Amino acid sequence: MSLRLSTVILPVDRWHEGGRAKWQRAEELGFHAAYTYDHLSWRSFRDGPWFGALPTLTAAATATDRLRLGTLVTSPNFRHPVTLAKELISLDDISGGRVTLGIGAGGNGFDATALGQEAWTPKERADRFGEFVPLLDRLLTEGAVSQKGDFYTAEEARNLPGCVQRPRLPFAVAATGPRGLKLAAKYGQAWVTTGDPKLYEEGTPEQSVEALRGQIEKLGKACAEADRDVADLDKILLHGFTPDRNRPLESVDAFVDFAGRHHELGFTEIVIHWPIAGSDFAADLGIFEAIATEAIGRLG
Repeated sequence: MSLRLSTVILPVDRWHEGGRAKWQRAEELGFHAAYTYDHLSWRSFRDGPWFGALPTLTAAATATDRLRLGTLVTSPNFRHPVTLAKELISLDDISGGRVTLGIGAGGNGFDATALGQEAWTPKERADRFGEFVPLLDRLLTEGAVSQKGDFYTAEEARNLPGCVQRPRLPFAVAATGPRGLKLAAKYGQAWVTTGDPKLYEEGTPEQSVEALRGQIEKLGKACAEADRDVADLDKILLHGFTPDRNRPLESVDAFVDFAGRHHELGFTEIVIHWPIAGSDFAADLGIFEAIATEAIGRLG
C-alpha cells in the first residue's frame, strides 16, 4: 500500500487569528488528513491557549472540502461514550463523512484529574478502555442502545440517523499493550503508535525501528487471533516521539529517509506536527511545506 502523509494541528490558535488558515493550508498542501489532539490541555502548552478538539474539527469541516479530519487521540479521561457518539455523528454529518476517530486509553496528564478524580492506574485505564470502545461502536452503529457496564451506562441512547460513513466512522486505535491491540484488531480500521517511549531519551533510531517492528508483529498476532488480516488495518505513525525527534523535518531528504524506513516496516500513514515556534514542534515552515508537496512523490 502506498504511503500517505498527514499533519496534526494543535488547537493553540484563535480561529480568526490563524487557526482557520492552517487547516485550509493543510488542504492546499495536499495532506491526506489533518488531526488535532483531544486534550483539555497538554504538557508545555498548559499555561497557554488551547481550544477544544471537536469544536475545532467542526469549524475545520466547514472551512475545507476534501481533507480528512480527526483526533489523535480521544480517550476516556474526560469523555463518555454516549455524549461523544452524539458529537461524532454530528461532526461526521457536517464534514460530509470525512472524520476518523483516533482513540486511546489515555494517560496520567492533566486530563486525568481535571474532573476531580484520582488518576487511574494503567489497569483501570485498560479496563475502562475495554468497555468504552465496544459501547462507542454500538452507539455509532445502532439506532438505540441500552447497556449497563461497570464504568459506562447507556439508557435508550438514540443516535439517528447515524454516521454518513457506514456502518460508522473509522476508528484509529492507539495501542501497544495486549488488551489495546485486541481492541484495535476487533474494532479498528487503523492502528496508531508513537513508537516506544522508553527509547525517546537515550535510544537510537535503529532501536526504534526494531521496537516498531515488534509492535507491528504483535498487532499481526492480535489480528490473527481475531481472524482478521492485519493488512486490513492502516498503520499510522505519529512522528515526533521517536529518538529521531524533529530531525526528519530538517530537510526533504531527511524526511524521505525517515519515511522510507518506516514505510518498509508496513506503515501506511505518517503524521507530522504543524510547526509551532518555541515548542518541541518548532520547524522551518518552508521545509515543512516542501515535505508536504514533494516527499511522498520521491518514495515511489
